[in-house]
Amino acid sequence: MNFQHTEDRRMLADSLNRFVSEQYGFDTRDRIARSAQGFSSELWGRFAELGVIGALFDEANGGFGGGGFDMAVVFECLGRGLVVEPFLDTLMVGQALARSGNDTQRALLEGLIDGSRIVALAHGEPDGHYELARVGTRAQREGAADSDGNGDGNADVDADGGSWQLNGSKAVVQHGEHAGLFLVSARTHGADDSEEGISLFLVPRDTAGVSVRGYRKIDGGRAAEVTFDRVMLDADALLGTAGVGFATLEYAVGCGVLALCAEAVGAMDVAKDHTLEYLRTRKQFGVPIGSFQALQHRMADLLLEIEQARSAVINAAAALGAQRTTRERALSAAKYSIGRIGAMVAEECIQLHGGIGMTWELPLAHYAKRLVMIDHQLGDEDHHLERFIALGRGS
Repeated sequence: MNFQHTEDRRMLADSLNRFVSEQYGFDTRDRIARSAQGFSSELWGRFAELGVIGALFDEANGGFGGGGFDMAVVFECLGRGLVVEPFLDTLMVGQALARSGNDTQRALLEGLIDGSRIVALAHGEPDGHYELARVGTRAQREGAADSDGNGDGNADVDADGGSWQLNGSKAVVQHGEHAGLFLVSARTHGADDSEEGISLFLVPRDTAGVSVRGYRKIDGGRAAEVTFDRVMLDADALLGTAGVGFATLEYAVGCGVLALCAEAVGAMDVAKDHTLEYLRTRKQFGVPIGSFQALQHRMADLLLEIEQARSAVINAAAALGAQRTTRERALSAAKYSIGRIGAMVAEECIQLHGGIGMTWELPLAHYAKRLVMIDHQLGDEDHHLERFIALGRGS
């Protein structure tokens, strides 16, 4: 099979790799990641001008890409530079808007693509355990509490009334401090772990009752805990139809999973290159340590594992437009592979460097941390292995 990218994607990759190499060096990235904002507004705007954000969406929604391979190309390049700007949430929120938004809501995509609007997906909860359907945050029709009469405290999703009241909290919201708009998952009926009853709401950051507590992440950038306390929302805050938001959420998060996997492949490539360079220059007993056969074997094994990870990403990108079970199994297979191989790459590269590999001044340490943290975003290795098996049983 031919796994070569199209000419347009090759041009995009070349331009983005060159931009990241020239404008997003390690010192620049470190300064940005340590900043109070956690990303650079200036560079975010320049990424938008380069067309990087537009490549994540199709022409019907103002972009010029939007396919699985477009996403993979972009995020692999971003992974090579450990870019901390809010690409991931822009992708996930944007895909949800494109999939289920009305005309007014889809018009928000213009601001996402030109970089003028910062958005964040507020979905994960402290006791979520990576389960996508586990949503405890509640949204009720104002004045319609328990109108379905079943005693569970939920409002009938078909009840009349224009406004909603939102209550709950969300954990590890990427760039939550500086997002102007949240896409929030909330339950309008059903049990806390049911796929039925999940709705999606667009909540402006400055809405009364929204509180945000930010913090720095261990791998760079910032995230936040976001609390919604009796937040009142108009009817037009609802994305799509009440109670049936799970499919949209699953697809949007699936795009995020693909993006993280591609980012990890880019980071693995750089970690591998840095390690090869070290083995060629570090001398012991008067010769480069890369001449030792035992270390050559370890690097050969590492290269094979990275290529396996790359193949898993290619498979997931190709399956993004397939029917649900095929798509989700491919995504979980890729995320499982990335979690396992990413940890191996991080550990082996650090081991081959010795103690210097974990020093803050050496870029490798930051690539290793990012690879480990990617495993814990949107479901870790164990979660996705179990999910892959469960989806196979249900097919």
